[in-house]
Amino acid sequence: MAINYVCRHCRTVIGRIEAPQVTEAQLGFHSLTPEERRDIIAYDSNGEMTVRVTCDYCREALEHNPELMLLASPLQ
Repeated sequence: MAINYVCRHCRTVIGRIEAPQVTEAQLGFHSLTPEERRDIIAYDSNGEMTVRVTCDYCREALEHNPELMLLASPLQ
């Protein structure tokens, strides 16, 4: 199973893990609520997982301009 990390704001690929033996518990996903899991994790038809996180660039932009969070797509 491949795990792709993508920025939820600018959609930049942050990284990819290709390790069939890695578990969701090892990645810390077991501590997410069902709502958080639906918001953060998606599976495609090939069985790959996409994890939506915030990249450093977008995190910094949002910290300096918090009003951007009011927009539907603030950093695209």
